[in-house]
Formats: sequence, C-alpha cells, structure tokens
Amino acid sequence: MKYTWLGSAGVVMLLAGPMRPIGPQSAPPVQERVSIPRIAERVPSQLADTTFWRLVNELSEPAGWFRSENFVSNETAWQHVIAPLRSVVPRGHAYLGVGPEQNFTYIAALEPSIAFIVDIRRQNLALHLLYKSYFELAETRADFLSLLFARPRPKGLDTLSSAAALLDAYHAVAMDSALLHTTWQRVQTHLSKTHGFAIRDDDWALMRRVDSSFAIAGPDINYSFVLEYGYAMMTSRGMPSFSLLMRQDNGAGTNLSFLGSETVYRTIRGLQQRNLVVPVTGDFAGPRALQSVGNWLRQHNTRVGTFYLSNVEQYLFQDYDTWPRFYNNVATLPMDSTSTFIRSVTNRWSRGSSGAMGPLMSQLIGPMQTTIDAFRTGRLQQYGDVLAIVRPY
Repeated sequence: MKYTWLGSAGVVMLLAGPMRPIGPQSAPPVQERVSIPRIAERVPSQLADTTFWRLVNELSEPAGWFRSENFVSNETAWQHVIAPLRSVVPRGHAYLGVGPEQNFTYIAALEPSIAFIVDIRRQNLALHLLYKSYFELAETRADFLSLLFARPRPKGLDTLSSAAALLDAYHAVAMDSALLHTTWQRVQTHLSKTHGFAIRDDDWALMRRVDSSFAIAGPDINYSFVLEYGYAMMTSRGMPSFSLLMRQDNGAGTNLSFLGSETVYRTIRGLQQRNLVVPVTGDFAGPRALQSVGNWLRQHNTRVGTFYLSNVEQYLFQDYDTWPRFYNNVATLPMDSTSTFIRSVTNRWSRGSSGAMGPLMSQLIGPMQTTIDAFRTGRLQQYGDVLAIVRPY
C-alpha cells in the first residue's frame, strides 16, 4: 500500500492555497465497497452492563479543560471521507473517536466491533451516556428527536421520512417542559435501574446540563451554545446547527448521517443496546486513557482501524511538551497498515471574511503507522508536518 509524504514545504502549499473539501469523487462509491476480508471477531458481540461500566471508569482519567462545551460538531464535510475509508479499513476493527455526535455516523458506516469515544471533557462522557439512553429508549429516529429536544413527536412522521423532513417538523414544535421532566426521569431509571450504573452526582448534573441545553436550543443548537447565554452566544460565530449538520451528505448526494435513514439509526441503536459504544474521559496526551484502551484491545486481539481525531492535534502542538506524549500513546495502540487517522482541518486560510468559501472544516485521512514512523524518525516537528501525511485515494 502506498503512502504520500509531502514534507514541510508541501504543507505550506496546503495551508496557503484553498482547502479542497475531501470528497468521494476519486474514491469508489459507497455501494461498491472494496472487498476486504473481515478480521476474526474477537471482541464480544455484547458487553455485560458491569463490564461496560467498569471500562467507563477504569479507562478514564481525571477530566481536563477545553475552551468549548462542544455539544455538537462544527464539521459539515465529515461524511466525505467515508467512501475512501470503507475501501481501506476492514470491518470488525476497533474505532476510536473524540467529541459528540459525528462519531455515530462514522461508526455506522465503518462497522467496527467496538467503539471508544475518548475526550478530555467529562461532560462529553455525560453527553454520550445521555445519547445512549435516548438511543435505547427510542425505537425510531422521530422518537429519538422527541427525547433529544423535549418536543412532542409531530404528526405525519414515519420511518421513511428524510432527515430534512424530521428536522423541519421539529423546528415547528415548541419545547414541552413536562416532557423534559418526564424524559429525565426515564433516563435516570434506565441508566441507574435497568443498567445498574452507579452514576456520580456530578455526572448527573452534567447530563442535566446537556439535556436542558438541547431542550432550550432545539434543532438550532450548535457548537457555540452556552446555556447561560442562550441564543446570543449561539448566533455570534456562524457555526452550523445540529439541524444543518444532519442534512449533509457524502458529497455524492447520499446522507449517511446517523439520522439519514432508519437503517443507519438502527445500527447505532443496536450497538448502544449491546454496550459497544464506550465513552471514556481522557487526555490524548495523558498517562492512562489511550494506553488502557490499547491494552484492552490487545487482550482481545483487535486492532484500531479508525481513529477520528477532529482537530485535537492543532491544540496539542500549541505546547511543545504535549504533542510527543500523544504520539507515544498512539504508538502503544495495536494497529496495522490499514489503521487510519481522520483529521479535521480548519479552512480559515481560504474562507475569507464572509466565510462563504466552502465548509468551516475539511477532512483528511492519514495512515497511523506512517505517522508514528515519522514521529520516531524526527520528521514530525510541527502541526503542518502531520497534515502532510495523507492517505491518497
């Protein structure tokens, strides 16, 4: 398998010129996935509640700080790399990711045997526990959105409704405080009684903050939302809303998001019901979380196939002592030549003052092993060096 190393000069060109949204134009269509032998299934098909909760707690580190609450993503082109990823990464691998809902789309499309969502913010763990309960309590996308936004389910929706139709319908419905209260009680019962999770009081408080935020902002909630400031903060930075994110496609006209079809939704719901989407609190450069995930995967003879980083590396490179610790952690993960990073790269160099030139972020995919080889041989010295390591397609 060939890789491309552009070098520092290449990355100057990459950042100085217009960022090209990574699309599937030169990759095989999703329907024509390249046949790759499925690796033997080594992760259990379902984790016991006790095992899931032990992993959540034992793999996690103390929470750290990040500048945004990040209730939702701000990446509109994240589906564009799905086709090339499906042509490289085999089914049955382990998925690692960071952040909120965009992970669900990648997980459904890439068919891992297990997914770990690792984020420095404890609130992200709380958000994913809340999502877990919504997925498990809601049989359909329409019911899921009713729980998420604390709005009664509109009439006329069914399993064939498009994501746009679902979101349009919920835009027209006001928040119902009684439904918010009832849903919160159902969530508490489901997580603490049905699953038996011993959730801490501070985690309940974080979950309550998350569910209140989605209820108040509704489908318009975006990356910038802050509960105390409401719409004033949310509209100040031009971030895409949850509603807009869920209407995106793969660059070829097909919406592959987890709300794009009932089939995709059921895929994620099934994984959640089997406890195979595990949220972890951890610093990518921290001493335990990533290494502990890697140790667990190695014990189950399973490789990391996909590691969605968003733009975390951009922040790690702001401190010279931090980014090497991250790559040392990655080096401990079980991987092979198919293991691939998904990186989100800001387009601020090409968007102009109006912000109208393409998406806020574009996605790049890069081979994990080649990245670690470059780190070990001293070829990684700055953030641009990382962006220059790309997997061509």
